[in-house]
Amino acid sequence: MSSTAIRHQNSTVATISTKKSYAPLGHYSQAFKSNGHIWLAGQIAADINGQLIEGSVADQARQICKNTEEILKEAGSSLDKAVKITACSVYTSDFSALPEFNEVYNSYFPQKPPRTSVEVSKLPLGVKFEMDVIAVE
Repeated sequence: MSSTAIRHQNSTVATISTKKSYAPLGHYSQAFKSNGHIWLAGQIAADINGQLIEGSVADQARQICKNTEEILKEAGSSLDKAVKITACSVYTSDFSALPEFNEVYNSYFPQKPPRTSVEVSKLPLGVKFEMDVIAVE
């Protein structure tokens, strides 16, 4: 695990990084971990080399969930410990594609964590979906 610890008052914030998911595409970390909680940056359908996944909505959803799973594993957590697919967490530029996304999403998150879905006009690199997650250890 690649991690950098930062002290904030009475808690430590660790930066989580794994080579099993793509490197951040900007000035941010894959995730932070503090006091038993993990906050992931928004995940898109990119492979470990940062190349966007072509293919169906289901293919893209699987890659997003796989990236999320790898980062959570690196942080000592798992998909079943997701407590919030956080505000504006599943972004889509085409809400009509959401049912296909949900088929894959539901197989990765059968515990039905709280989720907010928002339709937006544009996402980085022209991707159709982005998802961020809060989980516990």
